[in-house]
Amino acid sequence: MKRIGVMGGTFNPIHIGHLMLAECARDEFSLDQIWLIPTACSYMKKQEDILAPKERYHMAELAVSDNEKMRCLDLEIRRGGYTYSYETMEELGKSFPETEFFFLVGADCLFSMESWKCPQRLFQSCQIIAAVREDADMGKMEAKKQELSKAFGARIHLFAFRNIELSSTEIRERIRFGKSIRYLVPDRVISYIEEKGFYKNEGN
Repeated sequence: MKRIGVMGGTFNPIHIGHLMLAECARDEFSLDQIWLIPTACSYMKKQEDILAPKERYHMAELAVSDNEKMRCLDLEIRRGGYTYSYETMEELGKSFPETEFFFLVGADCLFSMESWKCPQRLFQSCQIIAAVREDADMGKMEAKKQELSKAFGARIHLFAFRNIELSSTEIRERIRFGKSIRYLVPDRVISYIEEKGFYKNEGN
């Protein structure tokens, strides 16, 4: 049975923090591949600040094009509308019944997942890998893990991951102010951003 990690996100744009997390999780949990799934329309974010789904998908695809252990899926983009993690994981489970799926999140998400759409169905459809920052309170993380396990039958693996003070918001701001993003974003993605002139103005 294959072991596949799934990492969703807006990826607006994708950067080395995303890729380092994906690669380290793949290695730590002996996953066959990591599948990146850009959101079509996240109900948690303002849409005017986000590039079109196809553009974000293409950047993610460029970022992993030289890594056979990673691939990019347009599943949520083809579905359209608001993106719900439980729907994505259930769809993957039906399409790939012989695959064991692991959903990769930041450990802070453990404290909000109960408010996500249909958390019970998400926890039933996959195992959770929660990346814990170096400065996090492990006691609190372990307690929340046990709480979710008891309430939903959640199968959660805590995964220690280095602090990377980098975000897509910072990347966009650096571009707007004409600052370099070299070594923060894969070269192929930088070339595409420059070619298209993305993020030079507010609201794109």
